[in-house]
Amino acid sequence: MYDDQKVLPLRLDLQFFANDEGGEKTEEPTAKKIEDTRKEGQVAKSKELTSAVQLFSLFLCLRIFMKFIGERLIDSFNKFYRDMGRVPGNGFTHLDAWKLLMQVLLHIALVMAPFLIVAFVASLLSQSLQFKWMVTAKPLKPKFNKLNPISGFKNLFSKEKLFDLLLSVAKILVFGMVAYSVIKDHLGVFVTVYDLSINDALAILYDMVLKILLKISFAYLILALADFIFQKMKHKKDIKMSKQEVKDEYKNQEGDPHIKSQQRQRMQQASRRRMMQAVPEADVVITNPTHYACALKYDNTQSQAPVLVAKGADYLAYKIRDLAYEANVAVVENKPLARMLYANVEIGNEIPPELYQAVAEVLAYVYQLERRTG
Repeated sequence: MYDDQKVLPLRLDLQFFANDEGGEKTEEPTAKKIEDTRKEGQVAKSKELTSAVQLFSLFLCLRIFMKFIGERLIDSFNKFYRDMGRVPGNGFTHLDAWKLLMQVLLHIALVMAPFLIVAFVASLLSQSLQFKWMVTAKPLKPKFNKLNPISGFKNLFSKEKLFDLLLSVAKILVFGMVAYSVIKDHLGVFVTVYDLSINDALAILYDMVLKILLKISFAYLILALADFIFQKMKHKKDIKMSKQEVKDEYKNQEGDPHIKSQQRQRMQQASRRRMMQAVPEADVVITNPTHYACALKYDNTQSQAPVLVAKGADYLAYKIRDLAYEANVAVVENKPLARMLYANVEIGNEIPPELYQAVAEVLAYVYQLERRTG
C-alpha cells in the first residue's frame, strides 16, 4: 500500500537554532571591555559591604568614646538649663531662647562631628577597596530598556534575586542568633537591675545593647564580604565576551585587514604616481635592460650625491623607460649597477659611496652625449 507513495525527505534547518548574539559568552573580558564597562558605571560593588563597614566603624567608635560623648552631652544640657535661669532684666525672650538653643546644638554637633567623619571615611574606603574611582555621567542617563515589563518580570526570578533573598534570610537568622546569645548571657542582670540606681541600670543596658550592635555589625560585615565575592563573580560573568565580540573588538582596534589592505594599496598607488611624475625630471635611467629600471637625478645645490627618484621591476620598469623616452631622458643599460641600485637604495635617498664611481661614469657619459647633441 505504501510502496507507490513517494517519501519526501524532511529538511531541518539547524541555523534556526543558532544564537543571534554571536555565540556563547565564554571568553574572558579584554582590558578595553573592562574599561568601557567602568565608563558606563558597571563595576563589581556591594552596597551591603559599604553599609557594614559604616555600621561597624560607628559602633566601634561609640564603644571607645561613649563615655566622652556622654559627659559632653551632659555638660551641654547643664549649660542649657543653667543659662535659662540667668534671665536678664527684660525677661527671657524667644530671641534669647533661639540663641541659646543654637549654641547648644553647635556644641552637640562639634561633639558628634568626629564620629560622622569616621563614618564618611569608612564609606569612602569601602568604596575605594571595591573599585577604582572614575568620574562619569553615563550612569545618570535614562535607560528606557529598564522599563521593559518582560525583562523586569524575568529579573524577579534571576539568580541575583535568589541570592539577595537568601542573604536577607541569613541576615535575619544571624542577627537574631547574635542578639539572643548576648541577651542570654545577661539574663542574670535583669534579676538584679531593680536593686540598682537608674544610672547603673542605664549603664548596664547601654553596655548590653552596644555589645549586641557590635556583634551584629561584625556578623553583617562577614555576610557583606560574601555578597562582595558574589557581586565580583557576577560582574565578571556579565562582561564575558563571545569569540565574535573579541574578533570585532580586535578589528576595531587594529583595523579591518581588508580595509587596511585597501589603504596600503591606495598609498602605494599615490606613491607610485609621485614617483612616475619625477621620472621626466631625472638625469638618467639605468636599466637591466628589461627587468629593472632606476632613475637618478643629481643637483649639487640640493644634495651631495645623485638621488634615486624612481625605480621599478618588470612592468613598472617598462613604464619608467617609456616615460624616459617620452621626456628625452637618457636611458643607459648597465645590468650590475641597475641591480645594485634597485636592491640597496630607497626612493628619495642618495646613492651610497660605494656606487659613486659607477654612477659618476654613467653621468659623465650622459653629459658628454648631451653636449654632442646640443
